[in-house]
Amino acid sequence: MKTDWHSLDISRTTVVDKDYKNTQNVRRFLSAECGADCKLDRNFMAWIINGEHKTMGDVADEWKRLYAGSVKPV
Repeated sequence: MKTDWHSLDISRTTVVDKDYKNTQNVRRFLSAECGADCKLDRNFMAWIINGEHKTMGDVADEWKRLYAGSVKPV
């Protein structure tokens, strides 16, 4: 069954699957995890969907590792 990223109750354990979409729901989750300044650039979005197993917690942690305390991507 296809994941509905618009209405899914996203948590840190939610698996990023082949149907991943960068929806407002995803952005709300990442803002809650990473802060209001969380923005995704093309390279980071490509990393999210690169086919490697990851969860939304992994996505949030990687964003913080790369961008926390630095100039955020546009």
